[in-house]
Amino acid sequence: MRFEVGRNRFAYHSYGFDDIALVPGLKTIDPADTDITWKLGNFKFSIPVLAAAMDSCVDLNVIKEMHRLGGLAVMNMQGVQTKYDNPEEALARIRKAPIADSTRVIQEIAAKPVKEELVVKRVKEIKDAGCVACGSFTPQFAETLGMKAVKAGLDILVIQSTVTSVHHESSRNKSLSLAEICSKAGVPVVIGNCVTYEVALELMRAGASAILVGIGPGATCTTRGVLAVGAGQVTSTADCALARDDYLKESGRYVHVITDGGIAKGGTVVKAFASGADAIMLGTPIARAKESPGRGFHWGMATGHPTLPRGTRISVEELGSLEELLLGPAVNRTDGSLNLMGALREAMGVLGCCTLKELQKANMVVCPNFLTEGKSFQMSQHVGMW
Repeated sequence: MRFEVGRNRFAYHSYGFDDIALVPGLKTIDPADTDITWKLGNFKFSIPVLAAAMDSCVDLNVIKEMHRLGGLAVMNMQGVQTKYDNPEEALARIRKAPIADSTRVIQEIAAKPVKEELVVKRVKEIKDAGCVACGSFTPQFAETLGMKAVKAGLDILVIQSTVTSVHHESSRNKSLSLAEICSKAGVPVVIGNCVTYEVALELMRAGASAILVGIGPGATCTTRGVLAVGAGQVTSTADCALARDDYLKESGRYVHVITDGGIAKGGTVVKAFASGADAIMLGTPIARAKESPGRGFHWGMATGHPTLPRGTRISVEELGSLEELLLGPAVNRTDGSLNLMGALREAMGVLGCCTLKELQKANMVVCPNFLTEGKSFQMSQHVGMW
């Protein structure tokens, strides 16, 4: 539905996670009987979770632990891990920087060029650890560094930027052919980010195995304030999920929708899948794990932009181990920030959904006061969800 915002100027309503709620149906099931497995290419994962390709979230230790827990971690192959022989020195500088200097420090660290030999080395380290090697590159470097990583053994190639489209025009650089990259990579290619049906459909037609959905909802991201670009995650995911379903009818090929950003607690995890996601990419929850390289701090890739950073370093509370955050148990926390997969299974149980595909069809209502209705005592005492 379109709304008139001025004379002959229209906008449509875009819903975020806080705007909607899920309504149980006619049956409930035992959460233990739910199936939350996810498959990308020839790789099957027991939990549908990707750790975001952010320097504060993913290093080799997190990759190993995510692998053990059944998920997938994506390494930022243009970050500190491939610019510094000893990434910990750069990470320590960022963590120790005063608030006022944090963006400048991140920009200085990001300005160092990527070492191609480190890209190859990191891929081999991941493979030697027995894990699925998944790395993220910006479109500018996907054809060079990305393909070099694939030759070194990269299992899944992620091409990611704030906004990605098939049709990119530039007077400075040669335009990347996403279709050509997908056809010659020989591995699943995940492309993002996008928020609309039309762009999602074009990325699928270009050969993407999965697409990332979300512009600006991440906890560290300032893109929405700086560029005024983005859309609510519920609407974005639903629109891209429709593109997935239409493309499946068109081609017979299923392309996964991965909701990326704005997911911090169990409730938002559930809503992401109910909106149509096949998997989710997590940043802040991963950064809050004691194993994360950020160690209490979190920042995004766009923070290092040399002239227009679109992110900031934030302090996040270390809540526990990565296992506790994803699989529980939730001890002394009642706000949904621990045991995210447990919350997913419980919600599927009360909604009567055995599989994630069934959850994608859960009844949904618009409910702007959903989180605050009847919660005045919790809010005033800063307990429970606050």
